[in-house]
Amino acid sequence: MQTTGQGHHFLFLQGPHGPFFHRLGKMLAAAGADVWRAGFNRGDRAFWPTTRSYIAFKAVPQAWPDALRQIIAQKNITDIVLYGDTRPIHAAAVSIARELGLTVHVFEEGYLRPHWVTYERGGSNGHSRLMSLSVAQMQHALAQSDMDLPDAPAHWGDMRQHMFWGALYHWFVLTGFWDYRNFRPHRALTVGQEFLLYLKRLALLPYHRWGRMLATFRIQHGGFPYHLVLLQLEHDSSFQMHSPFRSMTEFLSLVVDGFAKGAAPHHHLVFKAHPLEDGRVPVAREIARLARQHGVANRVHFVQGGKLAQLLNHARTAVTVNSTAAQQVLWRGLPLKVFGAAVYAKPEFVSTQALPDFFAQPTRPDSRAYRDYRHYLLETSQVPGGFYASRGRRELMRQVVDMMLQPEDPYDALTSGNAAPRQQLRLVN
Repeated sequence: MQTTGQGHHFLFLQGPHGPFFHRLGKMLAAAGADVWRAGFNRGDRAFWPTTRSYIAFKAVPQAWPDALRQIIAQKNITDIVLYGDTRPIHAAAVSIARELGLTVHVFEEGYLRPHWVTYERGGSNGHSRLMSLSVAQMQHALAQSDMDLPDAPAHWGDMRQHMFWGALYHWFVLTGFWDYRNFRPHRALTVGQEFLLYLKRLALLPYHRWGRMLATFRIQHGGFPYHLVLLQLEHDSSFQMHSPFRSMTEFLSLVVDGFAKGAAPHHHLVFKAHPLEDGRVPVAREIARLARQHGVANRVHFVQGGKLAQLLNHARTAVTVNSTAAQQVLWRGLPLKVFGAAVYAKPEFVSTQALPDFFAQPTRPDSRAYRDYRHYLLETSQVPGGFYASRGRRELMRQVVDMMLQPEDPYDALTSGNAAPRQQLRLVN
């Protein structure tokens, strides 16, 4: 059956920083769909240059649900497209779409990042259908597919492009404030503060690089066993909405306390910051304070971002709230302790031990079961490509448009045998 957009009326809400959503909308329109974009600030407007299909929302946030219902009725909307489902604008849209029987297309950073992005319907992360699917159900669905597990594709870009588009977006929001004066960001900081933090990250990249190289060198050549802690951004939706912690300090305190009580006296603890950590939370200072408080200051290390692989090469275990980077831990068969809701937090993979016991004698994941789980994700919600680099966007568009136009979501499509064809990826040397 021919894949066509006829009969689909898409409404795009807020997307990842940069031109991806506009390019995606153009491709859907080329497939025959009707495409609209609701914008909430000058940044949204700047990245959607097609004036005819742009709908500006400039009222107070409380008016958004009624405005959305009006847009849906006037434009005959059948599908809503958004990036992340927890910010207030999107949470309200998902609720209304569910009530009216509309399809919600949710994009997120890849569960198996950095080489893939996530495409699901209805919700992502703690709201994903993966939360209720067992490994046994995934293995049963894979029986319908005879494709081999694909390798990781070539590199799509780097963190600089992510930071660049973020800084540019916030610059547009900041300079266009009076045009959208009722806009309220979904994070606690003002738009100006966000913009300055993006500039600060870009400016400090060389400094952080040398500090990271030195810290990593000391750990790799220290000759001690160590446990790795994968940090996240305190303001990230996965931490805010899908974890038991109110602040990053609560998590740091729990981990250092568990390490001091349970780890062998010659073991060390390494905290790795998120690549986009911007200093709005004094993570390094808090770690140093807690290490001194628990008498383990000489055994605790902090690494400012960087590649995870180098630190995983010699790690004994890993601990996180619910970082997607934990997928790399499981791929290597390392013991993993998780505290928040995560799509990979299956009983076959993650430890249920108390943290001191985990540091003392960790249980290992079922690597065979995880391989099936990873294969299932690659056959369903993980799409090769990226949002920020031009090459990554091109690769993503080659597959995701057909997936969006399929009548079934990626998980049902695999079970029924109607999954959109996947590109066979080759590694580039």
